[in-house]
Amino acid sequence: MLGSLPMADDHDNHRHQDPPSDPALRVKALETLLAQRGYIDPKRIDDLVDHFQNRVGPMNGARVIARAWTDKDYLARLRANATAAIAELGYSGGQGEHMITVENGPKVHNLVVCTLCSCYPVPVLGLPPVWYKSHAYRSRAVREPRAVLEEFGVHLGEDVEVRVWDSTSELRYLVVPERPKGTERMNEVELAAIVTRDCMIGTALVKAPK
Repeated sequence: MLGSLPMADDHDNHRHQDPPSDPALRVKALETLLAQRGYIDPKRIDDLVDHFQNRVGPMNGARVIARAWTDKDYLARLRANATAAIAELGYSGGQGEHMITVENGPKVHNLVVCTLCSCYPVPVLGLPPVWYKSHAYRSRAVREPRAVLEEFGVHLGEDVEVRVWDSTSELRYLVVPERPKGTERMNEVELAAIVTRDCMIGTALVKAPK
């Protein structure tokens, strides 16, 4: 059997790997053809992929939240001018020019949606998930937010007010989740590690590590 044969070198390792999927092959073929005809710049594509894989994403927003939890002065600046405060940490640019933060608390829970399309704070959250762009979420989050939250596993008491914020092409919202109990001794890096993308949209709660 192939599994029992020793792999002599890296060449053999690559030889026995599963071939790329059909969609991946088609994308590569199309990219090669467009590059050969001068319609695209492969380096530009590589830079774009690197940008969304390594430079923007929920890890940026998580750092903003962790700083707000641990630095009262930064939290005050975030409340006063979220765009500027977020830019202090190096996160700005396309779809993040006009930011507002909304804070969760014991009696308030915030949920973000874009009812018109899928406006989303890319610099701090990366690309939007598929469900965020779906018609079902965009319509139901406004009409029945508690039911939507229940489906995401967020169970709130009747005494908790749910506020829904509708993003636009000019304005993006970022939820500042409530800091969970049991994290008092965690530092900023440790706190950022427990903040997820969904927490900053409002479809999840931050959980303290066991």
